[in-house]
Amino acid sequence: MAKRKKKLTYADSGVDIQAGDAFASSIGSMMRRTFGPRVISNPGGFAGLFRLDYNEKLFQRNYRDPVLVACTDGVGTKLKLASTLDDYSTIGVDLVAMCVNDLVVQGAEPLFFLDYVAIPRVDQAMLSQIVSGIAGACRESGCALLGGETAEMPDVYPAGEFDLAGFSVGVVELHRATDPMRVQPGDVVLGLASSGVHSNGYSLVRRVVDHASLKLGKVYEELDAQRTLGQVLLTPTKLYADPIVNLLRAYRVKKVVSGMAHITGGGLASNLSRVLGNSVDAKIKKSAWKVPGVFRFLQEQGGIDEAEMWKVFNMGIGYVLIVRPSFADSVSRRLERMDQTVYRIGSISSGSGCVTVK
Repeated sequence: MAKRKKKLTYADSGVDIQAGDAFASSIGSMMRRTFGPRVISNPGGFAGLFRLDYNEKLFQRNYRDPVLVACTDGVGTKLKLASTLDDYSTIGVDLVAMCVNDLVVQGAEPLFFLDYVAIPRVDQAMLSQIVSGIAGACRESGCALLGGETAEMPDVYPAGEFDLAGFSVGVVELHRATDPMRVQPGDVVLGLASSGVHSNGYSLVRRVVDHASLKLGKVYEELDAQRTLGQVLLTPTKLYADPIVNLLRAYRVKKVVSGMAHITGGGLASNLSRVLGNSVDAKIKKSAWKVPGVFRFLQEQGGIDEAEMWKVFNMGIGYVLIVRPSFADSVSRRLERMDQTVYRIGSISSGSGCVTVK
């Protein structure tokens, strides 16, 4: 009599549907804390529902000529650092920040956020840390965590490997959207302080750690007397969405902000040049702010050239606003009242779309 073959199940292939369902059910309360009045309840739905306009008097926010703004991003190889340290409490914040900070550059208000997590197998503790960070950052940025996807793929991601992607959607009145053609000679360039390395350049950061045989669990006095190197490097990307949205709402009639840039991969010059027209230049003064110690520490330990540092890292400026000169002081004061550290870092002159950092 032929031996009966074992009946295979999805679990035999490494995918635990029950664990995935249990995790999805466990994060409902975290998601609901991000909901505002425009989120429509949709239990059991296959997609999230969100009102663009909301007519109830208390929450009324209608648009005359709305334009949807969307962007997507990830956290890069900072994920590997989180995995090495077994600390996933901050990378969810990074994920939201990398998306909504880009979105508000267009003058948009963030509406909702979606996340995608790809993992070898469901790890409830790890995923809860990530989603808790995402939810908290969404609340701080004024957008709803409307949904997401957890993809369990053991054949694609070996143990210890995973990936994150974020997707953000916002809205802006067409006449309020930023336009590089509005940047004029005489405008002032303001820089908002970063919280550290943010989420760019971590392939180089990790290479420095290996090259210099640095210990992630060690406190280096010349870097930070209170935190380990790993804790410093996991500092999350700063969230600029809420202060920028509130700043723009304060100037509903006058367009005092002529351009903005989120300083990510490519550094200050590369990102700022994207928001300039081809008839102006931006001149940035390095002496306008002190470069945070983490960058000088990495530079020294890795023997990195100065030009390479400025090409890879934000060097202490995470977000830039170009403003009309007569409003530069008032814009700075408003942002400082929202706990932002603001530097007057340069000016706009006639030119050909170039940025110089000296």
